[in-house]
Amino acid sequence: MSGTVPAASIVSMLLTGICVCALPFILFVYFKRKKGADVLPFFVGWGVFFLFALVIESLLHNVFLVWLPIGKTILGNIWLYAVYGGLMAGLFEETGRFVAFSTVLKNRQSKDVNALMYGAGHGGFEAIMMVGVTYLGNLVFAVLINTNQTAILTAGQPAEVVRQIETVLRQLIENPAWTYPLALCERIFAIAVHIGLSVLVWFAAKKSDQRYLYPVAILLHAATDAIVVLLAQGAGWPAPAVEGAVALAAGGILLIARAVWKRNTKTDSNVNEQEAAA
Repeated sequence: MSGTVPAASIVSMLLTGICVCALPFILFVYFKRKKGADVLPFFVGWGVFFLFALVIESLLHNVFLVWLPIGKTILGNIWLYAVYGGLMAGLFEETGRFVAFSTVLKNRQSKDVNALMYGAGHGGFEAIMMVGVTYLGNLVFAVLINTNQTAILTAGQPAEVVRQIETVLRQLIENPAWTYPLALCERIFAIAVHIGLSVLVWFAAKKSDQRYLYPVAILLHAATDAIVVLLAQGAGWPAPAVEGAVALAAGGILLIARAVWKRNTKTDSNVNEQEAAA
């Protein structure tokens, strides 16, 4: 394969990967020191994403998309694929949140800020896995390309796998350096979404009269993911435009979460005042 990965692209990937991996820990420090959140919710968020998204959801994808005949139908229709992917992500991740808030973090419900800490952990771990790990692999590929050692990657591989590897390598050579920081913007918006959804599910788990917020969170999550797939893969929107749509979705979810937060914390304050007066 001819061509090399420009130095600007390598630096861009490196800096973006570092920033994405640092972002969750910056939020961790902020919520811990400035807001008084507990440490545990952050790492529970890591565990929930790993178990519910990377393990359980992935296993179900193998069943539906690989083993069952319906998988070909879903993969062959962008609308079905977008709806399916969105609902699966929403169902498993929001269920994971609800289970965590109702069990492991049940005795931490006195601090509502723990919902924000959890969201930073859940979304932060996703960011590290999706961008940090991916960009690390890309940097290794870039070094192999620039030192003419890509044969290590393709040796002994089936023709289809070789074509896939060559596509990835070609993209690294051709992609402009400015495209890589878009991943940082996308992860900022995604973490904002996770924090907002965590607030909804937090109060759904905490208060029986707020249980409806759990399915609302599932639908919001599913809609956001489905729209991204439809715009990027279906409509072919450029990456900056897709990220703009994600930013709008994140802003909308945060506004909803803010309203839920204010309503519930105001109610809690009124109850505490009444109990103190009694």
